[in-house]
Amino acid sequence: MKLTAVFARNLRLCRQASGLSQERLAEYAGLDRNYIGKLEREECSPTLETIEALSLAMQIDVERLIQRSPPNRSGRV
Repeated sequence: MKLTAVFARNLRLCRQASGLSQERLAEYAGLDRNYIGKLEREECSPTLETIEALSLAMQIDVERLIQRSPPNRSGRV
């Protein structure tokens, strides 16, 4: 699986496990809601700064967003 697909899957799973909507995650991360959707659909590739902002907003380790094995239900390691 390509890293963009891994990131998209993990972002969606971690966001859902955190109980956040795309809109709320975007607000917490200082990003546009449409951009979150594009990341989850693999239409955009994130910068390192974006990955860090998303992990901080969800209060998870940044590694969770690029780990090739899917995150568990809690979104934690």
